[in-house]
Amino acid sequence: MIIQVNNLKKRYKKELVLKGINIEVEKPSIIALVGPNGSGKTTLLNCMTNLLSFQEGTIQLVGKNYTDPKLFKEVSYLQDNRVLYGNLTGYDHLKFICSVQDIPYEKINQVAERVGMSSYLKKRVRNYSLGMKQHLLLAMSIINDPKLLLLDEPLTGLDPTSAITVRHILLELFEEGTTILLSSHNLDEIDRLTNSIYFLKDGEILKESLSNLNSRHYTVTVTDSDKVQNILKEHNYDFTIANNNQVSFSEQSIDLPTFINLMNQNDIAIQDIDKQKLGAEKRYQELFEGVK
Repeated sequence: MIIQVNNLKKRYKKELVLKGINIEVEKPSIIALVGPNGSGKTTLLNCMTNLLSFQEGTIQLVGKNYTDPKLFKEVSYLQDNRVLYGNLTGYDHLKFICSVQDIPYEKINQVAERVGMSSYLKKRVRNYSLGMKQHLLLAMSIINDPKLLLLDEPLTGLDPTSAITVRHILLELFEEGTTILLSSHNLDEIDRLTNSIYFLKDGEILKESLSNLNSRHYTVTVTDSDKVQNILKEHNYDFTIANNNQVSFSEQSIDLPTFINLMNQNDIAIQDIDKQKLGAEKRYQELFEGVK
């Protein structure tokens, strides 16, 4: 098991922030962790990496207890740039990691070239832009060739070219067998990158597969939505009805030709059909409507 989180509960004083989180990942995957600010994404990642204590639950990463110091030869965690030291160079940061983990120093130039920071590797971090700091954080997190990579907002501050580069690097790592769990607000990139998405809402996990999010969804305007509702219920189809005689469903529940045939058989006229993919952004809007 690569990730196993069982019934994880975290409280801040009397507030229960994580309400029994369960995550199981058995094979290499790219998984997104999505939720509004304050939903507990960073708290969850910090608990998983033993940076925060929690009140209930168990955590194992790559088959080891989350408190095992040996874990971090196989697991990396990219945090925000507050972990960087302005008076040190990028090279200094990577050299320190190499010395702690017995990684040959030759690996520094290799990983710097891979993430595109060779030209400023030996500049002091206080002179780095936000995007340059993100490059350094990524280099620090992959220099040990981790089996599991946890990323907290890895695309923050990146221009489009850099974001594409990072996406390619993450896909390469996945193809090499690395599992990646990333927290991000960039829903377009999530659609391009991930196998599945964990939406974190009200302290609980709602899992969506990418195939479900990328399937076609239909909103059909009919003449008699009450009659349609009764027909679809008889067939145990999943659907929603809006007040303006609109019926919404996904192709995973009922394909469009079958729906049209049902309407024809029951003399229900179809006035309009709107087809779209749900995608991470639309699903996010459905789950967090009104949340800033």
